[in-house]
Amino acid sequence: MPVTRYAIAIGSNRPGRHGPPEAMVRAAIAALGPVVAVSRFFATAPVGPSSRRFVNATLILDSAESPRALLDRLKRIERDFGRRPGRRWGARVIDLDIVLWSGGVWTDSALTVPHRAFRARRFVLDPMATLVPAWRDPVTGLTVRQLLARARAVDRRPRRS
Repeated sequence: MPVTRYAIAIGSNRPGRHGPPEAMVRAAIAALGPVVAVSRFFATAPVGPSSRRFVNATLILDSAESPRALLDRLKRIERDFGRRPGRRWGARVIDLDIVLWSGGVWTDSALTVPHRAFRARRFVLDPMATLVPAWRDPVTGLTVRQLLARARAVDRRPRRS
């Protein structure tokens, strides 16, 4: 398989064997091997029931792995870092997600790329926009910059009571 480019979202909001969440993110980046680029780290509010703030980043990785093979490697890293299955949106020592890849759309029984929820998630779009603002979502045709602008507009809408 030819080398393709991946955007990987990384997050942590629980200390683990590598230290506090920021150290967990740094160690996960190192575990992935040579990367093309890494965004700055963003402190973000949790989604769902967790009360701990997250450290989030995006990295760009070139790999000859298929999306499924890369997912398997990401899941091994998560397990090696102490991630255990648990409550959806709960606290976690590390979370690694394939968000986009240069091959367009990938779907199998375990994985969908682009990530199904990334278009509305500021904790993914904010870091990603610092690295690849012109990368297009193959489903909507919108750039990461445009998706972020839309997510920001939704965040600014008045809340109904």
